[in-house]
Amino acid sequence: MTELRTPHAGDDMAPDTDVVSLLMRQHGDIRNLFDEVEAASGEERREAFRRLVRLLAVHETAEEEVVHPFSRRTLKGGKDVVDDRLAEEKAAKETLAELDDFDTDDPKFMPQLLKLRKDVQEHARAEERYEFTHIRRSTDSANLAAMAKAVKAAEAMAPTRPHPGVQSGAANMALGPVAALMDRTKDAVRKAMNGTNKDG
Repeated sequence: MTELRTPHAGDDMAPDTDVVSLLMRQHGDIRNLFDEVEAASGEERREAFRRLVRLLAVHETAEEEVVHPFSRRTLKGGKDVVDDRLAEEKAAKETLAELDDFDTDDPKFMPQLLKLRKDVQEHARAEERYEFTHIRRSTDSANLAAMAKAVKAAEAMAPTRPHPGVQSGAANMALGPVAALMDRTKDAVRKAMNGTNKDG
């Protein structure tokens, strides 16, 4: 069966001003972080895993706040499409929560990580096929840019590169659990959305 290839940004649009390009790039960042976690060991693996967790948390939160509401409103059968994506996200979050209970050196860690990777990749492909192509076709560049701004506000909550002095385990604990990160991300996204939609 031929896999549907989603176009990257109509190359005339900068990733920063096109929500689809931005989310596709995040999907690539997530794949790269999975690679980093698998290839690393010891403290390096722990650091890469924390960055993966943070990026997954803000990426999914941004999609829940920005992409899914748009799909639900504008896509034919949008409610079913979004419900399917939310079920996939819930399953991935459950696996992520289980992983969070293991040390990255635990023998049970890698099998769970590989399960999570498979789930996340299948979910990303479904989003790209059923939501991203629709978004690109059904709205204008101003709306794509407004949604991109909201996603960038979320992305700022979880930089993919470690910041010196911030990526230690102790600092991560101080930043609070994934649920708290998701709440802060929702606030940032909603603030960005309100900034671009004064009337909404």
